[in-house]
This record gives sequence, structure tokens and C-alpha cells, in this order.
Amino acid sequence: MLLPKQFHFLFLLFFSVLNLFAQDKEKVMTLKKIIIDIEKQHQVSFNYTEDNIINLELTPPKKALSLEQKLEYLSLKTNLSFENIGNKFINIYKKETKVPIICGYVFSGTDKKPIENANIHFINNTQVTTDSNGYFECEKGSKNIFLISHIGFITRRMTIGAIDPKNCIQIILEPEITVLDEIKANAILASGISKNTNGSFEIKPKKFGILPGLIEPDALQTMQQIPGVNSLDESVASINVRGGTHDQNLFLWNGIRMFQTGHFFGLISVFNPNLAHTISIYKNGSSAFYGESVSSVVAISSIPETTEKNTFSAGINMINADVYAKYNLSKKSYIEISARKSITDFAETPTYREYFDKVFQNTTITDFSQNKNIDYQSDKKFSFYDATLKYAQKIGNKDQIILDLITIKDNLEVFQSATVYNINKSENNVLRQQNYGGNLSWKRNWNNLNTTKINVYNSSYELLANQKTTLGDQIVIQENTVSNNGINLENNHTITPKFSFNDGYQYNEIGITNLEKVQNPDFYRKVKDVLRTHALILEGKYNDTISRIYFKAGTRINYIEKFKKYIIEPRMQFGYGISKSLNLELLGELKSQNSQQIIDLQKDYFGIEKRRWIISNNTTIPIQKSRQISLNLFYQKNDWLFDIENFYKKVTGITTSSQGFQNQLEFVRTTGDYEILGTEVLIQKRMNHFLTWLSYTYNNNNYHFANYEFHSFPNNFELTHTVSWAGIYEKNNFKIALGTKWSSGRPKTSPDLSQIDLSDPVLVYNKPNNTNLHIFSQVNISSTYKWQTANGIQYKLGISILNILNRKNEISEYYRISSLTNSIEEVDTFSLQRTPNMSFRVTF
Repeated sequence: MLLPKQFHFLFLLFFSVLNLFAQDKEKVMTLKKIIIDIEKQHQVSFNYTEDNIINLELTPPKKALSLEQKLEYLSLKTNLSFENIGNKFINIYKKETKVPIICGYVFSGTDKKPIENANIHFINNTQVTTDSNGYFECEKGSKNIFLISHIGFITRRMTIGAIDPKNCIQIILEPEITVLDEIKANAILASGISKNTNGSFEIKPKKFGILPGLIEPDALQTMQQIPGVNSLDESVASINVRGGTHDQNLFLWNGIRMFQTGHFFGLISVFNPNLAHTISIYKNGSSAFYGESVSSVVAISSIPETTEKNTFSAGINMINADVYAKYNLSKKSYIEISARKSITDFAETPTYREYFDKVFQNTTITDFSQNKNIDYQSDKKFSFYDATLKYAQKIGNKDQIILDLITIKDNLEVFQSATVYNINKSENNVLRQQNYGGNLSWKRNWNNLNTTKINVYNSSYELLANQKTTLGDQIVIQENTVSNNGINLENNHTITPKFSFNDGYQYNEIGITNLEKVQNPDFYRKVKDVLRTHALILEGKYNDTISRIYFKAGTRINYIEKFKKYIIEPRMQFGYGISKSLNLELLGELKSQNSQQIIDLQKDYFGIEKRRWIISNNTTIPIQKSRQISLNLFYQKNDWLFDIENFYKKVTGITTSSQGFQNQLEFVRTTGDYEILGTEVLIQKRMNHFLTWLSYTYNNNNYHFANYEFHSFPNNFELTHTVSWAGIYEKNNFKIALGTKWSSGRPKTSPDLSQIDLSDPVLVYNKPNNTNLHIFSQVNISSTYKWQTANGIQYKLGISILNILNRKNEISEYYRISSLTNSIEEVDTFSLQRTPNMSFRVTF
């Protein structure tokens, strides 16, 4: 019989054994958990298949053991072998199976980091991929020939003979240098419009969807939907970007500077919408290769991104008809032709009548100043055309030559007749505007990392008015011509997949002539100025898609021969992806401009196209300079898009004659600047086939004229608040868009009635731009339908209505003394009334 003390001893011993057994049970862990702990402690990586370690549990080795001791312990406790490669990678395989005859690691040739998901393809169609450590393995085949490939790297072919199973091969893949489209967001405002990582907007007309009021992808009409871009008089020849005047924008067509941008005196773009392949729009942060603008840059390229098949299309709308053809002469050459002609010569459509009434109101064409008791008649003939030609030829595998030609012309003839004192007098007046351009470019790809491009261009512009007054014997001839020639050299160097460097040189010569000739009384004046500039460009770009950092910086060093003056223009673009959905962007630039458009008299050139080009003289007509900075926050997720941008812009060296004053400053000649602070907001949502967006723009834009009585007052082109909305539905081949635009009225100057003697009035004004016009509001709609026949012929029908509600929007207002009533007369100009349009197009 056990004694109590003995019983107590056995009892304690029994529970101690149980406790130790329980502790041992608690230490049992899955092999996978043990492997993870070893990886953390010894900074190694295990390579294995799940089937080999699944359901294996054992007591983990002591932490104090070395790595080799732990591997030996695990090998004894399991039916597995552990292969240690350089104390970094450990391969696990079953003991009863042989080591895979082929194993290896794939690394990047640039940073030596492992490449995950690289594809290993054997000739027996066996395929494996690498893991996060770049490791792969495969059983022995009859022939050890395989391909290693991964997106962004050059595919490598390997043939391996005898392989040491204990030493895995190391494979290096070199990066494949390709130029990728840096698109940050697709379908902004409409299909075919996107935003790049460099802050520019990109329009692809051939992928264009639909926008309210537009049935064709008119480049300059489309860009007015972008926040910050407006046209206060609905003209594509008067586009204001962040408070700037139209001439402060640089318009390039295949490297040719265009001095005329609108047909029908601004209501239609001169750029054929069925031709352009890519249109890039920079509001800020433009490349240092772009000069001669203090506002935006609009670069139009008709070079296709991919090889296209032979194509022919023809279309007609209620203003013009056009044809387009592209024909591949060989595998390495093609020719592309487009032509467009107005139909106003033989048809006066409702669209034409509305355009005519809008363009010619309050001009000498409608005879607003000669309301005398006479029998007066006027007959107008108007026409326009444009045509382009492109020839491209590849020479070998490295060289390409491209020739681009463009011609644009608008012609207006006005036949006037009047009966004065029973005597009939008649005159035929002419207004002509035209622009010719040519560009020859050569591009050579020296290798995958270096390219060179050289182009030589010419652009010639002419504005001619031959006016003969009906009621007198006076003849007035006015002419404004521009000749612009230049040579551009651009080199592109890819240093690494993330970093590239560009350098170049540009020579530009511009000559402008202004002629005025008057008979009765005789007067003759002809002024010609020529300016030659040289520019050296340096630019570097860093783009890391992994860290989501984009940085591009460059500088343009201009030298103006005539003034012996250097102007340095730094540019900067910085983007940082805070997350996959949120991006921060900072843009900045300094730019200059040597030519501008001015208005001498509001009645020049019939009062229609009254602006004329002139060259800076560095004194009374200064070189215009601008500086601008903007901060943008861009969010896109779950079909939502939110874009907000704040900016500051200042332009110096402007003249009063370039701003279109029709108040007390109309005949004042002084220089100054304008300063604008603004915010642009865009909210967009896509729901299946439906896209809707709302944009808002705020501008605080002021002039500063130090030598004028009033030093500071609102800018003529200030729209304090602008709101736009659109709803777009696209399904299959049917598209419809409804939208509205609302803006606060532009500034105007009212007369000071308290200081005017109404019995013998002389205009006395209040402070410039002391009040505003009425609110502008317009609702537009458009729709297109496309279908295709069995033989591949495609048809497209489009219908649009501008200003559906037929609202009478005032777009300008000024005052004058009426010669008939000897009183102050208010002259108003209005926007388009309800304007329908229809188009039909066929493509082979």
C-alpha cells in the first residue's frame, strides 16, 4: 500500500509528464509555418510546390540552430530534400523523385532583380512560369531547348546540354526599349479624348465618339469642351485659353505653323476632321521644342500610328463636301489626300444662312453705318476650300521621309449698288484669306535607343481686302502677308527604360508685310519686318511606372538676331501617383512670342477679319512673355473621374491694340500685362453605355497698364464663371449627346451719361470694363448612326442642332454716335440662333 508521501510524489510526476507531453503537442506546427519562420529569421526564400508540403506537421527546430542544421533536421523529419543555393534560395523536392533536370532563375539585365511570371516555353509545348524570386523548374525533356519571354523584355532562346542538377542556371533578360503611349486616363468628355501623363489632352478623330452640337470631330470645336478653353464669340479663329488671345496660341499642322485656323471667318476649323490622326493640346507645361506662344499649343499630326489599309471616303454636310483617300504605293510608301469645298456656291442651306447672319452682323458688309435714304442693294458670294497631300516613304529599316502640303483659302465677293440722285453706282469688293504650307521631314532610327529627325518647313499667309465704296470714288486696298520658314533638328536618346534625353536646334525666320493703299485721297504705306531666331533645346524625362513618378524638365534657349537678345525658357512636368487611382501633377513653364495680331481700326478688312499680324520691335511692340504654374489632382476609380486644377498665369508685353478694345482704349497705344488666377474642375461618370460630365471654371483675370489712367481693370476675355454639362449615350453604332453651356457675361464698358451732353453727344466712358454682358446660355444636341453593308461599305448619318432653345445670347456690346440721329447708339452682336446641320458619309 502506497504511503501518502509516495502517492503525492507519483501524482506530481504523472501530471508533470502530461504537462511536458502537452507542451510538445503545442510545439507541433505545419511545415509551411516553419518555413515562413525560417525565411524571416535567416533572410532566405524557399521554392516548393504545395503538393510536397501539404498536411505535413512536426515540431519546429530550435531557433538557436544554424540554417544548415535546421535544414538537416527538417530533412530527417520529412521525406523531403532541401537544396541550399548560396544561403539565399532553398529548393524543396521529394527524396523519392529526382531533382528536376532544369532549374533556374531569371533576372532583369538593368537592376538584376528577379522577374516574376516570366514565361518558359519548351519545344515540347511544356510551359512554366517563374515565381516571385524569378525561380522555375521543369522535368528533363528529350531536348533542352526553350524560350524565355516577358512583357517589356527581349525574348531569349536557350539550348542547354548537360546540366548539373545541384546548380540552377541564371538567365539575364535585357529590356526591350519601346515608346509607349503615356496615357493616364481614357474617355475624357467623349470617346477618343484622353489625358496623357505629361498633362496634355489628346484627341484621336478616327476614334472620336460624339459631343453636343458636333457631328464631326472638328479639332478646334472639340477643344472648346476642355475646361479652361473658350471662344467668347463662338469662333474657332478666336480661341481663348486661360484668358489669352487667339494669336497667343501656337497651331501646328505636321510641324507647319498655321496663321489661319478658321473657315467662314471662324465658324469652321480649317483642319479636315476626317484627316487628323492625333491632336495634342497643351494648356501648360508644353515641351521645350514648342516655341512662339505664350498661351496654349495645339499640335496636329496626320501620321498614322499603325499601318492602315487603302481607304476612300466622301462626305457632305449643309456647309461643305469633302473627300479623303489613302493609298499604299508599296509596303514602304503611301500617299494620303484630302480636299474640302464649300457648297455655298450653289446652295443656301439653313445652316449657311445662320452662319452668314452671325458672321456679318455689324460689319460694312451689312452696311450698318450707312442707313441713309437711298436705294441700296448688296449681293454676297462666299466660298472656301482646303486640301492636303502627304507622301511617306521608308528607306530600308532605319529611314523615313515624309512630305506634307496644305492649302487653305476663303474668298468673299460683295457686289454693291446704290442709286444716288438718280445715278446708279456699283462696285465689286473682294476679301481673301489664305494659308499655304509645306514640310519635308527625314527621320532615322540609328538603333533601338537613338533617333534623329530633321524637318524643313514653310508657311505663307495672306489677308487681302479690296474695297471700293459705292457712294464715293474711294478705293481702299489692305494687305497683310506672313512668310515663315524654318529648320528643326531633334535627337532622341533612350538611356534606360526609365530615363530618356532629347536635344535639338531650331532656326526660324518670319517676315510680315502690311500694305495700305488709298485712292481719293491718295495714301500709301508698306511696312515689312523680318525676324530671325535660333533656339537650342535640352530636355530630359524620367518615367518610373512602378513608383508612379513622371518627371520631365527642359529648357529652350532663344537668340534673336535683330535684338541680339537671349531668352531662356525652362519647362517642367511632374506627376506622382499617390495611389493607382489618385495622381498629383505639377506643371510650369516660361515662354515667349515675337509675333502677334493687332487691330488698327475696327472697320479694317470690312470689319470681318480685322486683325493683322505684326512683329515685335522690342520697344513699342514688346516681345510677349508668359509664366505659368498649375497644380492638378486627378482621381479615377470605378468609372468615376474627378479632375481639379488650380493655375496662375501672367503674360507681359501685351499691347492695347491686340486686345480688341471698343471703348476709350480703342485708339490708345500702350503696353502692359494681364494676370489670371483660376480653377478648373471636371466630374465625370460612366454607366454602361452612358457617359455624363460636369465642368466648372473660375477665372479672375485682370489687365495692368502702368502708363494708363486706370492701372488695373478686368480683362476683355474674362469669364468669371463657366459651367458645362453633357450627357452622352453610345451603343453599338448609335450615338446621341445633349449638353448645355452657361457662363457669366464678358466685361463691357458703359458710357458715363452724367458727363454727356445729349444735345451734342461726345462719348465719355466709365472705368474700362466696369460692368458685364448678360449671362450666356446655350443647349445643343447631336446624334449619329453608322451602318455597314455586307461588302464592307460603311455609311454614317449625323444630325445636330445648336442653340435648341433659340436663345438670343449677347456676345459683345459697344457704343457709337449715330450720324442719323446724333445720339448715342448701342451696338449689340449676338451668337448663333437655332442652327441645324446634317451630314452623310460613306467609307470604302
